[in-house]
Amino acid sequence: MKYTIYLFLLLSCSIHAQKAIETSFIKKANFKASQLITIDNFETKYFIRNNVFNKKDAHTTITYNNLQLGNITTANAFNPLKINLFYKDFNSVIILDNRLAEIFKIDFNALPKYKNASHISTGHDNTIWVFDENNQKLELFDYRTLTTRAQTVPIQSTILDLKSNYNFCFLLTKNYLYTYNYFGSLVKRIKNDGYTQLAESNGDIFLKKENDLFYLKKGSETTIPILIPNLLINAFFVTNETLYIYANEILHEYKIKID
Repeated sequence: MKYTIYLFLLLSCSIHAQKAIETSFIKKANFKASQLITIDNFETKYFIRNNVFNKKDAHTTITYNNLQLGNITTANAFNPLKINLFYKDFNSVIILDNRLAEIFKIDFNALPKYKNASHISTGHDNTIWVFDENNQKLELFDYRTLTTRAQTVPIQSTILDLKSNYNFCFLLTKNYLYTYNYFGSLVKRIKNDGYTQLAESNGDIFLKKENDLFYLKKGSETTIPILIPNLLINAFFVTNETLYIYANEILHEYKIKID
């Protein structure tokens, strides 16, 4: 009987170990930023430094600054032709083109139906996802027509993070991770087991819990640990099967091996 128990425990450990996703070190480099937003397929870096938004490629660096709106709360460069900068203190969003020229300004204070935005992310066409603290709803907002295309039922939990692609929006709350389609319909809900940040890549989700990272495959409800060194993670994201971790002003790159 004891032998059977030991065998079961060893088998369980072996199965668990097989689930962990391995990474291999590529390189690291010093990099100074207040917030590192993302690195795209062409290794262009988008980041905030001293409240100035930067786009840096192999040859040039271009910048955008708006002193009138105060500090940049978050930035999103998922669509490099419609980059959005969120200024929470002024309840406003600036949309930039790929040369960081302003193409649109959204002032939620001036809308016919006032919105108190706490989180925003990129949508499809001329839309952004907005979490409105007034009604506790996530909305797909068309900033050209100033109309709401879709909205969810109220979310009764603290909002931790919001990410999106053209088809789906991923909302991380203290209690759950929600996935919505662009009609605002709930596609999936899984319990939050202590995760505080998320990143999205081709529909797959990467989650941070303390200083550990986990992988959630598209369509799955089971997270898998990612094997990484012990780092104080300030930011993380995945592009072209490369895991970027920004920690203590050092940018680490790892090849991530996902079946």
